[in-house]
Amino acid sequence: MHDILAGYDGSVSAQEAVRFAKNLAEKEGARLHILAVARPPEWGRLDYERPGLIETEKHHGQDLIIELEGMLGLSGVTVQCEVIVGNPAKELVVYAERHNIDHVVVGHRGRTAFDRWLLGSVARQVIAYAPCSVTIVRDRLAVAKQHR
Repeated sequence: MHDILAGYDGSVSAQEAVRFAKNLAEKEGARLHILAVARPPEWGRLDYERPGLIETEKHHGQDLIIELEGMLGLSGVTVQCEVIVGNPAKELVVYAERHNIDHVVVGHRGRTAFDRWLLGSVARQVIAYAPCSVTIVRDRLAVAKQHR
């Protein structure tokens, strides 16, 4: 394994995914790519509002990446971070294809069964379309709550 991609949105499960990806990169001697994908504003917004909202989303994504610096520490892993605007599942898959990623790691988000059936989750879509292996990391606390 040479290149590992972790999707990051600031959620607890995404933090767990980045930790997992970092540990995997350390073990494999691989580069770690972290992609934060900010969702674009809804289409119902007025045209003059959209550029400002997109910039706000980009800044939020950059703040998420800065937040990660402390979490990653100085581990000796080469880390490349990027923030883009788009559909998270699609952008993760496209990034994996363009950068010859060997393994994608994403967090699992707890949604209702109906939401998963209706919309699909980012994790499910990445599994379906990624050009490589995918690991889904669950938030340990959420899993513990489900089993109570």
